[in-house]
Amino acid sequence: MSNNPICGAGLIDSAEPVIIKRAEQLAPVIRALAGEGYICVFHTGKQVISTLSDYVNSRPDFTVYYLTDADIDNQIKSLAEQMKGRLPDDECALVAVEGLGVFGVGMSPTVARSVIDAFLTGSSVVKAVDSADDHCGRMKGKVAIVTGGAQGFGKGIADRLVREGACVVVADLNVEGARSTACELARGTPDVIGWEADVGDEESTKRMVTAAVLEYGGLDIYINNAGTNTPGGLEEMELETFERICRINLTAYYLGSKYASRVMKLQHSFAPDRFADIIQINSKSGVAGSNKNFAYAGSKFGGVGLTQSLALELVSSNIKVNSICPGNFFESPLWSDPEKGMFTLYLNAGKVPGARTIDDIRRSYEEKVPMGRGCRPEDVARAVLYLIEQEYETGQAVPVTGGQIMMN
Repeated sequence: MSNNPICGAGLIDSAEPVIIKRAEQLAPVIRALAGEGYICVFHTGKQVISTLSDYVNSRPDFTVYYLTDADIDNQIKSLAEQMKGRLPDDECALVAVEGLGVFGVGMSPTVARSVIDAFLTGSSVVKAVDSADDHCGRMKGKVAIVTGGAQGFGKGIADRLVREGACVVVADLNVEGARSTACELARGTPDVIGWEADVGDEESTKRMVTAAVLEYGGLDIYINNAGTNTPGGLEEMELETFERICRINLTAYYLGSKYASRVMKLQHSFAPDRFADIIQINSKSGVAGSNKNFAYAGSKFGGVGLTQSLALELVSSNIKVNSICPGNFFESPLWSDPEKGMFTLYLNAGKVPGARTIDDIRRSYEEKVPMGRGCRPEDVARAVLYLIEQEYETGQAVPVTGGQIMMN
C-alpha cells in the first residue's frame, strides 16, 4: 500500500459516485462529533474496502471507530454513541466504515492524513504536528472556500485566512491560477488546495463544495467573492452581457449558498453551539446606484437582498449571512489593465465627463474617497475576520469604502 494514498478531493473523479455521496454525508458528522477544530480527511479504494475488517482487527495503537451497519442513519447513531461528543486525549482517530473507506481525524490535515497512512501501513505511529502545521491563529481548525480566490480580493482573503490557521479551498475558473495561489499560500503544508470552479454552473458548484468536504471534512466559511463586470449604458448593452453579469454576481451566490449551507446545517445538527458563515463580497454599487453600470449595480443590489433573506432563513442553524461592500480596488487588473481594465472601459464609455486619459479617470475616482485611496485586499480581509468572529450580527451589508459610502 502506498505511503502517500490519494485522499480527499483527489477521489472525486476516481471513486464511485455512491461512495462520494456517502462520504459527503458522513464527513461533516464525524468532524462535528470530534469537537471544535478537527479536520477529517476521507480515503477509499477497492483494496481498502475489500480488506477493511482485516485492517481493523490489527488494532493500531490509536483510536479506531468501526461502523459495520449498511444504513447511514444507523452508522451515524453508532458513531455518536462511540465518540460521545469528543475524541480521546490522543486527539486523533480513524473512522473505518464497512464498504466505504476510512476517515482520518486530527487537529490538522497533516495529522489526519498521517492517521490514514499509519492505518494502511500497519504503523502505530501518527506524525505529530510540526511547526509548519501548528497554526495558532484566530481561524484555527476552520474550513473555508474562497471563490475567485486566484487573484484580487479573493487571494487577499484566502491569504489572511490561511495565516490565521484556516484550511482553505481556493476556487477559481482559472484553475492554473487557483493551484498556483494555493501552492504559494500553503507554504508546504496541505492546508490549502486549488480547485477549478465555474460558480455560475450548478454541477461545478456542487463539486467545489464536495472537494472541501472530502479534503477537510466539512465547511465553516463560504466566501462568495467571484464576480464580473462589463460597464455600459442601457442602449448599448446586449442581453447576453446583462445575463452573464447576473449569472456570476447573483445566481452564483444563490448556488454557492445552497450547497454550502447543506454542509453547515448537517454540522449544526451534531454541534449546535458552533457557528458558520456565508459572506458575499458585494460592492459599494450594491448600496448606491452606478451610472452606466446598471447591470453590475443591479446584480449587487440583488445580492444584498439575497443576504438579508438568507440570513433570516438560516439563522436557526447558526449560519450567519452577511455582505461586505468594498470600494474600488484600483490596483487590481480589473481596474488597471491597460486594455480591458475598468479605467480604460470607463474612458471609452464616456462615464466621466471631460476625462481624456486613464489618469483622469483614476483621479476622478480617488477624489471621491475621503481617505484618498481605493480599497485594498487587507481592508476586506479585516472585515471578513470581524464578521466571522462576532456572533450577534447577520443580514448586514458592511461598507469598506474609505468613507465614500456612509450608513444612513
